[in-house]
Amino acid sequence: MTAAIEPTLDTSDLDRHIGVPMMPGELKEPVALNDIRRWAQAMHYPNPLHYDETWAKESRSGRIVAPQSFTVACDTSHGCAPAQVGRIPGSHLVFGGDEWWFFGPVIEPGDRLVCHRMPFDYRVTETKFAGPTCFQRGDTLYINQKGERIAQQRSTAIRYAVSAARERQTFDEQAQPEWSEEQLLELEETKGGFIEQIQALHHQKRLWSSVEAGQELATNVIGPHSLASFATEWRAYPMTLWGATSKGPSSMSAEEHGYTKEMAGFEGDRRMERLNPELTDGAYYGPSRGHLQPQYARHVGMARGYGYGASMGAWVLDYVAAWAGEWGFITHSAAEYRYPAFTGDATFMRGRVLDTWEERRGRRSRFIATVAVELTNQDGSTMAKAKVDVELPAE
Repeated sequence: MTAAIEPTLDTSDLDRHIGVPMMPGELKEPVALNDIRRWAQAMHYPNPLHYDETWAKESRSGRIVAPQSFTVACDTSHGCAPAQVGRIPGSHLVFGGDEWWFFGPVIEPGDRLVCHRMPFDYRVTETKFAGPTCFQRGDTLYINQKGERIAQQRSTAIRYAVSAARERQTFDEQAQPEWSEEQLLELEETKGGFIEQIQALHHQKRLWSSVEAGQELATNVIGPHSLASFATEWRAYPMTLWGATSKGPSSMSAEEHGYTKEMAGFEGDRRMERLNPELTDGAYYGPSRGHLQPQYARHVGMARGYGYGASMGAWVLDYVAAWAGEWGFITHSAAEYRYPAFTGDATFMRGRVLDTWEERRGRRSRFIATVAVELTNQDGSTMAKAKVDVELPAE
């Protein structure tokens, strides 16, 4: 009997792209109030500051402003474009993590952002999921119409040989869980505790002096996930609307990236959009359709429909921001995505303060709390881990 030959991963085309700036990304329209509301709803973030004008009027801002997680929705590729340049034949990708640095201004209705992008680096390592696997990183710098830096994002794409993932069948035996009414009520009770944390703080300050290492954040839960909830997430990214972007996310087509024939298509192709826009829509065709169409999820080695890495990163940011309150500000976050959010699963978010410290910058001090966040599903599988630094008021 002849042993199966492990597929190889040809990354020889990547080197010519690393460190070379890409064309910037920009949405045609400025940020709209309902863009922010739609985002909060899609990310399951029940913070009235981002959707209720009465609550927001009494807030520090005096109006509805975007959560920091909304930054990624101002891109034309949710941070993925600079992390997937170069051709890897027969490949697919999933998100592997995001690191964020936030610089100060919050995004408000009327803002226009330009996203400057550059591939950063890559490495190839062995994984249980797909054998030889490429972990590729790329940077996106978000700048508003005033020339202010909003944030810098460093995304990690996990690029792998589709045939290897299908052969290993890491997720194939997993059945979609069923939830009893009693279990669903328990989930709602957990969500209620998280909402109560937001409501109880109201517009008050969470002072740095009131925080200490070991303090636990209220647990939150999102789910059970479904194709409907994932579709709602997808449509919260303005880039998914027909005609919303001036240019595609990359000058390279999906075929040129090396996607398999079934997953290549015309996603983001602005020339095709003028002829048949459905062919450019990732919910229907192209690399993104595995999230919403189980047939194509299985094609790329997943058990069933699965969630978006960029959304998982938003869950982390929103979770900590809800605890910090409207006077807090996330300065840095580093998250690793380890396990998909599948349809039928629920995602539990738990956080704990690791440390508090003072950062001196000249004559000014910033008072920081570092929070460890872990996302798990109902079976205890770790979906993501993150460390988040959040500036809190001193008084």
